[in-house]
Amino acid sequence: MANTASGDKGNPVKKTKIFVLAEVREEYIHPVSFELLHWGRKLLWNSPGEVVALVLGATLRSTLEELIAYGGDRVEFFTHPNLSVFDAQTHAQVLLPFLREEKPDIILAAATVRGRALMPYLAAQLQTGLTADCTDLALEVKTGLLLQKRPAIGGNVLATIKTPHHRPQMSTIRPRLQKPLPRDERRTGAITIHRLESCPVPRVKRLCLEKKETSTLLEDQELIIAGGRGLKHPKNFALLFEIAHLLHGAVGASRVAVDMGWVSYPHQVGLSGKTVSPKIYLAVGISGTVQHLSGVMNAETIIAINKDPQAPIFRVADFGAIGDALEILPHLYRKLKARNDHAVQES
Repeated sequence: MANTASGDKGNPVKKTKIFVLAEVREEYIHPVSFELLHWGRKLLWNSPGEVVALVLGATLRSTLEELIAYGGDRVEFFTHPNLSVFDAQTHAQVLLPFLREEKPDIILAAATVRGRALMPYLAAQLQTGLTADCTDLALEVKTGLLLQKRPAIGGNVLATIKTPHHRPQMSTIRPRLQKPLPRDERRTGAITIHRLESCPVPRVKRLCLEKKETSTLLEDQELIIAGGRGLKHPKNFALLFEIAHLLHGAVGASRVAVDMGWVSYPHQVGLSGKTVSPKIYLAVGISGTVQHLSGVMNAETIIAINKDPQAPIFRVADFGAIGDALEILPHLYRKLKARNDHAVQES
């Protein structure tokens, strides 16, 4: 069937077919999949087309209808016991015949560990390009080409990349830059389950799985308190962890703090770290470089503590305190500790 629709004067108008790679974690559809559906719907705002969710797994506790409710027009679920553990080569070999048959215009995935592993493999096999870690996407009005925007040259330039001569156009997108659309139970769409009779055996056997708290919790926290060069010494990060515990939040860090070894990389926020969107982001001793701010701009409220009144962080902060973080933090800790102890006594 031709992927076209009728134009105003009888001329065929090409429909854009957008595939998104949904992620399954522990048999549940991960929320990043719903973000991708929103990106797809955004691209088709003024253009005809469809958004198709691709799902791979052995078993699924989430209902596939969720992907329709959050913006999908069609869901293709590939299932086999060998797909219970993520393996880029195995997943790619399952998807490639389907992709070659369907010939999508665009394939989107999240810039997660899985997306960054699977998409380059697919792009190489499909002999097309891939733009990684995009921060924005749009369709060019005249050509319909995908405009893939991403930071370059250390975050000092925002490059716009096109793939004019090859298909599909492929991008990985930074998570948490786009919130999922509101769930709409009225939406309808087609769901196809592909029960694979055979499936490649993963070349890597998983012996066990150990979760690393700091790497899994930071992006999901509603409150993050992050430290930078202004903390002056790694031992001062211990106070941040104490405050974060009292606030039921997590600890983040600037790249400088991580590069100096004050805290481990999973805490890094910014262009080369995590993109976060908490309700409250408390930046302590962080000047606010472009690279760092690119990772926190989706925070609902930004609070800054810095002794330099000209620090760039104050240009984006909703609230700010000008002063030495090493003098302010102990007072904040004592107040929070006293409040917490009082609440415990009353309970």
